[in-house]
Amino acid sequence: MYKGKSFRFFLCCIFVVPGLLGQQTARIEIINTNSLEFNKQANADAKKLIGDVEFRHESAVMFCDSAYFYTSQNKIDAFGHIAIHQGDTLHLYGDKLMYDGNQRLAQIRGKVKLVDNETVLSTENLDYNIAQDVGYYFNGGNIVNKDNKLKSLEGYYYTKLKMFHFKKNVEIVNPKYVIKSDTLKYNTVKRTAFFFGPSTITSDENSIYCENGWYNTITNKSQFSKNSKLIGTKRLLKGDSLYYERNIGLGKAYGNIFLIDSARNIILTGNYALYKENPEYAFITDRATLIYIGKTDSLFLHADTLEAFTDTSKINKIVRAYREVRIFKPDLQGICDSMSFSTVDSVLKMFYEPVLWSGANQISADEINMYLANSQISTIDFTANCFIVSKEDTDKFSQVKGKNMKGYFKNNQLVKLSIKGNGQTLYYGKDKEKIVGVNRADCSNIDIILENRKIKKILFLVQPDATLFPIEKLPAEQKLLKGYKWLESLQPKNKEDIYRKTKVK
Repeated sequence: MYKGKSFRFFLCCIFVVPGLLGQQTARIEIINTNSLEFNKQANADAKKLIGDVEFRHESAVMFCDSAYFYTSQNKIDAFGHIAIHQGDTLHLYGDKLMYDGNQRLAQIRGKVKLVDNETVLSTENLDYNIAQDVGYYFNGGNIVNKDNKLKSLEGYYYTKLKMFHFKKNVEIVNPKYVIKSDTLKYNTVKRTAFFFGPSTITSDENSIYCENGWYNTITNKSQFSKNSKLIGTKRLLKGDSLYYERNIGLGKAYGNIFLIDSARNIILTGNYALYKENPEYAFITDRATLIYIGKTDSLFLHADTLEAFTDTSKINKIVRAYREVRIFKPDLQGICDSMSFSTVDSVLKMFYEPVLWSGANQISADEINMYLANSQISTIDFTANCFIVSKEDTDKFSQVKGKNMKGYFKNNQLVKLSIKGNGQTLYYGKDKEKIVGVNRADCSNIDIILENRKIKKILFLVQPDATLFPIEKLPAEQKLLKGYKWLESLQPKNKEDIYRKTKVK
């Protein structure tokens, strides 16, 4: 038995120099110990070191209370106050160490800590490959990196890359949010998380779901893809990919976008969206569509661009549509150049050459305001140059025009139109669906009664100036009222037809 620190140089000569001369693999060096024991009968290869034990292997220095050193195998079993230091960046601590110098593999057990600059990993079991600068823990690990606390069942740490690779029940806790994932990578310098499976980010304001993407915990900027969703209070933004800046509440979505406002029964879709949280604002283009969900059916509206925002009251949501607006409901279709919709009074306003179709009736005016109640149309106001056209035969069209007009709905069907001012009619009378004559009349105020979306009768509320013509006696110049246009080719035939590009001629 040899004891004392005076044997430090002697130990290096015995156990290091022969190894360096005879082996290519670097040998473990004994730097210090208070006691060194040999027991050839028990194990000729094992040297027992006790007290202030210190080893060096290449760039790593190791400390412990006691150890067994297997010189021929170039291995160590060390116990108590384990510490491994490599340069100024990596520090490992634990209760027990099994070190293979040939593979440069350190297996540390019990109260393990890995300290790398601003990152601390705590676990009970860690295998660290010093040659490759890679650590692996299992049966759970906790990491502290600045204000982020991370944990998972399994994980790898790549020291040179400053990158953790987490697996199974991954969680990052930040003062502002919590991230949960199945598989996640985390860069400790940039403090950025990379997602590779179902992942959620939950905060007081919203939650995010994705299956691929990244989140920078310093800047709070992020990019998500594969089933990505941004979920707020009664609001949902989803798309093929999302970009989000938490600090300013800004989101961008690309491809197959859905912005759902469940509180107001509105869905906005498209292929590009810009979304701001406070004040609430959305901009959508590229196949932009508004869907207003009704009790029995829904209204579909398409335009080149849609905007949605809340006004200063923060209660009223306004949606605006620009350029080539097209509307489809099973019982109502329409076109115009631009449109606005207010959720407080449920008014849809159509501007610049608006036209509506209800059954066989085409209705146009300078401006059209549609009022909705309980997710159904209740009335419609037609302002200035109102014109109704209904096709009766190949070249025969019943026509009604006036200054202003109001339409009344029952069970979501148009049942009555009331004209106020400058009323004119050209109406084909029928007997059992056979046209028997045409009535040409001028009357300031007129009511039109509809049944099954067809004109059933016309009521003149004041004495009209009227003439009833047999079909063959109607003068050609009186077949069409001034301002007549037949625009059937522009009528959306189904909800997919709203994307057809057309313009009012």
